Amino acid sequence: MPAPDPAILARKAQIVDRLRHVLPPDAVISDETETRAYECDALTAYRCPPLAAVLPASTAEVSAVLRVCHEEGVPVVPRGSGTSLAGGALPTADSVILGVARMAEVLETDYQNRFIRVQTGRTNLSVTGAVEEEDFFYAPDPSSQLACAIAGNIAMNSGGAHCLKYGVTTNNLLGVTMVTMDGTVVELGGAHLDAPGYDLLGIICGSEGQLGIVTEATLRILRKPEGARPVLMAYDSLEVAGQVVSDIIKAGLLPVAIEFMDRPCIRACEAFAKAGYPDCEALLIVEVEGSEGEIAEQLDLILNIARSHEPVELREAQDADEAGRIWLGRKSAFGAMGQLNDYMCLDGTIPVSALPEVLGRIAEMSREFGLEVANVFHAGDGNMHPLILFNANEAGQLELCEAFGAEILKLCVEVGGCLTGEHGVGIEKRDLMTHQYAPADLDAQMAVKDVFDPQWLLNPAKVFPLAASQQRRTPLAAAE
Repeated sequence: MPAPDPAILARKAQIVDRLRHVLPPDAVISDETETRAYECDALTAYRCPPLAAVLPASTAEVSAVLRVCHEEGVPVVPRGSGTSLAGGALPTADSVILGVARMAEVLETDYQNRFIRVQTGRTNLSVTGAVEEEDFFYAPDPSSQLACAIAGNIAMNSGGAHCLKYGVTTNNLLGVTMVTMDGTVVELGGAHLDAPGYDLLGIICGSEGQLGIVTEATLRILRKPEGARPVLMAYDSLEVAGQVVSDIIKAGLLPVAIEFMDRPCIRACEAFAKAGYPDCEALLIVEVEGSEGEIAEQLDLILNIARSHEPVELREAQDADEAGRIWLGRKSAFGAMGQLNDYMCLDGTIPVSALPEVLGRIAEMSREFGLEVANVFHAGDGNMHPLILFNANEAGQLELCEAFGAEILKLCVEVGGCLTGEHGVGIEKRDLMTHQYAPADLDAQMAVKDVFDPQWLLNPAKVFPLAASQQRRTPLAAAE
């Protein structure tokens, strides 16, 4: 991360005082001990306490905070629930963390037109919780949905296990209220299918807090399906399981989810959750939904494909309890792996047809680097989640893990994929961006940020290669 601006550090008392004039007393945190709660997100390998942290409760308060920081030339790091796995909410020592955790209200619900408007500090799962009594749900379901905030989902364009059928956040986001760095409040999109003019909403979703802070979101809600049924498929080869996924998609079938787990992950999940998983090299969870007739027809075709590849075991859920147990291990995967060792979770995305090749190459690289890898991911849309295990207390292991991760992400790009599916670039992948984008492409992206945030104060040192973003940032004196 870049060195802090000593001029900002010298004015800490003045900046904190101004923030306390626009927010309630308990909404400004400046004590050095208390700010350590905000020194990192879920990428805990890197830590830096911020200058201060603020917890506004409304769009108006966010606007007031940003006006102060803009006038003072202070960088601002937006923060949802802090579940980012790519360092997206990592502060610098001269920055103010702006957390939206106190902004969790449901502002409007319209079942007839199928939308809900919420403050973006609301957690993903609680959006469905607000509408499920009327048999509606919010489709995107990241593994961290119990904790992650809608603000972070929008920033990273998060997906989840059911994104194969329902899409990711951008496919379920209708409109936002956003505050730009100078405190201006703007409305993009709305409670309708599409908006006239340029697709600015599409630019905001996935922009990782680079362009503004989203305070309210209008989200699409859907009727719950009539029924759903998962089936578990076990294989003795990673490549064969990858081929099964490719064949299901090639057949024109659209399950609601296709999830993949390999042996290290299966064993960890079984020890942790005791879901009754078989001992095999690769396990697929495929779920379909609809009426009983639709479910039976889809599963018949899928199971025929599965059987043609000689599975070790096929298990079709017969009731809700069996369905819950099939999903139990997968939903527990990241917690289970954390009991084994430290790990780095990647999220490169590849064409589904490249799954067998990429899985084989990752296994080869695992042997080359001497680090174990567990694979658990959304196989239906090729969103890989290799978990590289390492010992953070052993000198050089973190650096080795990062080098291994970089090679996996480069491989994803080489086979026609991209660096990130839903975790974002953050700091983790910013210096790999040149492997996916030509200089002209990166310059065009940075030109968009120039428009929304001319001084480059929002979420500094993220997304773009560090040297390029540092050249772009305008010191306050020069801006004046």
